[in-house]
Amino acid sequence: MGRLREFSQNKFFILFILFAGWMVAYLDRMVMSVALTAIGDDLHLSAASLGIVLSSFFAGYALMQIPGGFLADKYGSKRVMIVSLIAWSLFTAFTGFAWSLASLLVIRFFFGVGESGFPAASSKAVAEYFPKAERAKAQSGMLSSNAFGAAVAPLVAAPMMLWLGWRHMFIVIALVGLVLVVVYGLVLKKPNQTENDKSQSLGKKISIKDLLTTPTMWKLVIAWFGLDVVLWGFASWLPSYLLKVRHLDLLQAGFVASLPFFAGGVAMILGGWLVDKYFINREKYFAIIVEVLGALFLYLMFKTPSIELAIIYQVLSAFFLYAGFAGIWSLPLKILPTAVMGSAAGMVNFGGQLAGFVSPLVMGYLITAFNGSYDAAFFFLIFSSLISIIACLTLGDAKNSLETRAVNI
Repeated sequence: MGRLREFSQNKFFILFILFAGWMVAYLDRMVMSVALTAIGDDLHLSAASLGIVLSSFFAGYALMQIPGGFLADKYGSKRVMIVSLIAWSLFTAFTGFAWSLASLLVIRFFFGVGESGFPAASSKAVAEYFPKAERAKAQSGMLSSNAFGAAVAPLVAAPMMLWLGWRHMFIVIALVGLVLVVVYGLVLKKPNQTENDKSQSLGKKISIKDLLTTPTMWKLVIAWFGLDVVLWGFASWLPSYLLKVRHLDLLQAGFVASLPFFAGGVAMILGGWLVDKYFINREKYFAIIVEVLGALFLYLMFKTPSIELAIIYQVLSAFFLYAGFAGIWSLPLKILPTAVMGSAAGMVNFGGQLAGFVSPLVMGYLITAFNGSYDAAFFFLIFSSLISIIACLTLGDAKNSLETRAVNI
């Protein structure tokens, strides 16, 4: 028990198990992208129908982002994360029993609802365990799991599908989440309150209404929406693009599809360090620079006839796009008090998960409408990155805007 108490107050071990939780979350949702072609063949579904299946997860996930953040602030990060882990693991297993388009839509919708509390609760946990000066690095480190999870998913899913079939694959992967439930229950304890948070608790509290009426928060929501449209479109349809347009086999496509996300994971960790060291109070400029470069390499990726250059460009595009996490997410973590971090994170992440609903759906429609060509779908992603860049440009002095709101409400 003494060792458990020691782990429960070690912020780096807590960051590790938060990272592990995000990895499992991304593995559970991203294996669907790898299994998409096999599911479509078995259930006789078109690309447009499969796009709806991918988007059904995000409908439930986006719907509950702000309520999930409120629940994390009210009942604590530990309780919400454990309930989320149990719920999404069960619905991951249920995916393996789907028999029709309708059943897939229902299962994936409730999978999204179940997982929706985890992002806000884990961000609140970062705020609970880390001082403000370290939160951008800690958050970027935790969220690098998004990219690493997307990288590992095809490497795990492709061999498992060949060995077990897509149905049994979902059931086996669900068991990993249930193991993490036990770890979270034993290790996570209430962290020590930092002096900074003690001083904030003496002042006037910020409500959800205050956050919802802060213009800078909505600009961050739009910025994250635009960037996440690109990231989710990239993650959802890249395996199918490699199979159908670049004509790779399943194992080759699984390996190649993982490379951009390994690069993205490294970029997120590096981005958090760069923002904390060189872009203090200039976070928006970091986000703008990397998003412009990411959109440029995305364009080059689908325009080059060379498969080798396409692979290089997709890796570079993912590297810069995932670095954008640090620029956007550093602001609420650095400025707002821990007491409302769950609600603030849920609000910003609502934009991202709305993007996750829109992106696969629109891309699936565009691919079908253009007779299997992915060009229009990738131009849609480039347009979305421009939305994020424009939102970042309008932030002004975001630090002062958020900080003034936090102090004077």
